[in-house]
Order: sequence, then structure tokens, then C-alpha cells
Amino acid sequence: MTSIRLNRTLVISVFVVASCGLAYELIMAALASYLLGDSILLFSSVIGLYLFAMGVGAHVSKYIADQDALARFIEIELLVGVMGGLSALGLFVAFGLAAAPFRTLLYAMVLLTGTVVGMEIPLVMRILNQQQADFRELVSRVLTFDYMGALAVSLLFPLVLAPHLGMARSALLFGILNVLVAMVTARAFRAQLGKRYAALQGRAGTVLLILAGAFVLANRIVAAAEEHYFGDPVVYSRSTPYQRLVVTRWKDDTRLFLNGNLQFSSRDEARYHEALVLPAMEQVKDARTVLILGGGDGLAAREVLKYPSVQAVTLVDLDAQMTQLFSQSRTLTALNHGSLADARLRVVNEDAAKWLETAPEQYDVILIDFPDPSSFALGKLYSVPMYRLAARHLAPGGRMAVQSTSPYFAPNAFWCIEATLRAAGLHTWPYHIYVPSFGEWGFILAGADDAFALPATLRVNTRFLSPEELAAMFRFPADMARREVEPNFLNTQKLVQYFEQDWGEVMR
Repeated sequence: MTSIRLNRTLVISVFVVASCGLAYELIMAALASYLLGDSILLFSSVIGLYLFAMGVGAHVSKYIADQDALARFIEIELLVGVMGGLSALGLFVAFGLAAAPFRTLLYAMVLLTGTVVGMEIPLVMRILNQQQADFRELVSRVLTFDYMGALAVSLLFPLVLAPHLGMARSALLFGILNVLVAMVTARAFRAQLGKRYAALQGRAGTVLLILAGAFVLANRIVAAAEEHYFGDPVVYSRSTPYQRLVVTRWKDDTRLFLNGNLQFSSRDEARYHEALVLPAMEQVKDARTVLILGGGDGLAAREVLKYPSVQAVTLVDLDAQMTQLFSQSRTLTALNHGSLADARLRVVNEDAAKWLETAPEQYDVILIDFPDPSSFALGKLYSVPMYRLAARHLAPGGRMAVQSTSPYFAPNAFWCIEATLRAAGLHTWPYHIYVPSFGEWGFILAGADDAFALPATLRVNTRFLSPEELAAMFRFPADMARREVEPNFLNTQKLVQYFEQDWGEVMR
């Protein structure tokens, strides 16, 4: 019975160990995307390197002698707890302080953590084998619990842990679980460990105190690191199931960052949002219904609601925490003039593409204000099928305006979006504006018919745009001239490739 109980302890520990191992992999990959941009290459390389490192660890484990396997497994659990548990916190601090080349540090941490994690399961199987377990039963049970643990954390991490605990505390929680596995295993096998037992439990207790202390202080440390990185005091930060929201404020300048990327500065956001909204609204006389896809900050809605003819606005934004923040914060509602609480506006927190598939309404104006196409998940929102779907919701004579990244810094990506709209059967009128926080920025105006005339006057008050500025936006200098590029289809995702190529050249 004692042997059965010991075996059961080890097999259950496999479930926890597998959960922790996958959690560190997901946390470091997600954190890399948060801090360095949601690059497909970055996410894929982190996952690939981690799996490779686990293979290295599995190979290295064979050099541990059988008589030392149990003690080494417990020590490795403590090491994994420290390395994995502190990984996210350490990366946040390093990124905020710029203390080392961040990518080098990231990949080094992935490699070291993955190597140590890769040693766990082989050692567990050897220990179980020493307990004279049936080999077929041994392999079956270990791998079953291994995969069950992976499934559990793959669901818990995005749905519960990341949005409620954040990256740093989630990593520390799993580090604590690794230490608890070490302590429970040591206690279960204390007779076999002999004199080593007290020393191992003492080390485990010390590591547990360190991780628990870091867990308590994690949010303060992350806030200090983010404040150092963003340069301004952080007044709000939250990890949602979809992104990392950070709001900073310095004097009269409020800024929103999503996954570390600036979305707007209150000092010049009017230039961006007037440019997104007014060209389409001025093309459709007496527009009554407007659809905004994205734009959860309510700033585009603010510009739309200036038009007295508007009777109904539907705003579709995936992230409920984004729209809640910008409808509840006194500072932010002052910025969007309380647009999200306007009786004419309806907020829908759903995936825009899925919502369009079932929504029956047509709209006089559609405004598409998604984040830049830095990943396949975002790239699909800039695809031919997406624009065809959106076009079905345009009323006769309606117009659509699309945020289209920078025609100066990312010209191939910008003209790819224009080509994609044309491939969807729409007429297009590309334009651009200078926003000091971003540089030169681009948009595409589109419609099912080819009627287009610049207005002699504007029907609403503006902070920046005038009829003269509006006319200038539709003229492109030679260094931003049209490029012959391919449209963005779902099966090719050329836009994401163009985007990464363009911005990669800027960063060199």
C-alpha cells in the first residue's frame, strides 16, 4: 500500500508539473508579444525554443544517476519554481529599466527554464520505475496526467489567471505550485531521502517565502517598471483576456497603450479621430446610422455624435474591460465627452467579424478602427472576406473609413489594405494625416459607388480639420506614392508579412 500511495503522489505531481511547465511557456510567449509587439515570428520562436529546450533537458536528465533521481527531482522542482516563478516579474523589470538587451535576456530565460522543465517528466518516470511499477501502466498514467495538466492550464491561463492575476502573479503562482510539489514529494519519500530530507525541506521553505513575498509585491514592482518604461505615471493598468491596457498621465497629456503600443495621446488624438471620422461623414449627407468596429475608447464615437442627423451608433469592440474603462473613468469620459453613455450609442462586446455575420442592419457610415495588423488574428480583420462582409452592411450611398497604418513607415502594408478593399469590390480614396505622436498616418475611404466630392465647408466644429486640410489629405507626395502589392486574403495573409517587413526595416 505504501508503494501505491507513493506512486499516486508522483503521478498527481505530474499533473501539477505539466500545468506549470506549459504555463511558463504561455506566459513568456504572451509577455514577449505584450512588450515587443504581437509578432508571429516572436511568438513562434519563443514557443519553438522552449520546446527545443525541453528536449535538451530530457536528454540531460539521463546523466543523473538512478540513486540520485529522487533528490534531484525535488531540487529541480525548486529550481523551476524560482526560474519560472520569477520569469515574468524579471522580464517586466528588465524591460522597464532597459538594463540589458531584452530579446537576449528573453531567449536566455526561455532556454534555461525550458531545459530545467524538460528534465522533470523523465525523472518522474525513472522514480516510478524504481518503485517497480508496470512499465505500460507507468507510461500511460504519466502521459495521461501530463496532457491533462496541459489542457487545464491552457484554459485557466487566458480565461482566469491572466485577466485576474496578471502575468507576473500568474507565473509566481505556478512557481509556488512547483515548490509545493517538491515539499509534498520530499515528505512522501522522506524515508528514502534520509538525512537529505531536512535540508531539502529547509530549502523549499526558503524558496516558498521568497516567491510568496514576490507575489505580494508583484503589482507594485510591475507598476514601477511600467512607469519607468512609459516615462509617465501609470494611472491604470490591467491585463484582460485580449490585451494589456495601460493608461498614463503627465500634466495635460493622457495616453493609452495596448500591449505596449501607443494608441493615442490626448494632446493630438483629435487629429487622428477627426481624420478617421469626418471624411466619411461629410460624404454621406444626413447620415443617420453609424457602425464603429473597434474604437472602444469612444473617441471616434465622440466625433460621430457631433452630427445632429445621427440617430443610432453601434460600437462593436471585443474587450469589455476597454469599453468599461472609457465609460467609467472620470478623466477618460471627459476626453470622449461621455460618448459611450450617450443614449444614441449601443456597445456590443463581441468579435467584430462574427457579429457582422449575423447582424441584419445596414449603416450609412462604417468606421473601422482596429489595431495594426501585426498578427494573423488581426490580419484577418483586414482581409478581402472581412471587407466584403462589412460592405454588405453599407446602405446605398454609404461610406466606409478604415484605419490603415502609416503610408510613410509601412507603405507596403498601407497600399495592401487599399488593394484589399478594391479586391472586395469597393471604390477607394486613400488619404493621410500627420499626427505628432505617430508620424504620418493613413486611412482609406471606400464605397460601393464612385461618387466623391470634397466639401467646401464642414458641418461640425473641429479642433484641427478644415476644408483646406481635408483636401490636402487626399494628395500623396512621391515618397508615399501608390505601390503595386497583393491584396490580403485569409489563406495568404500578405498584409501581416508586409507589415512586419515594413516596420522591421524602420527598427533597424
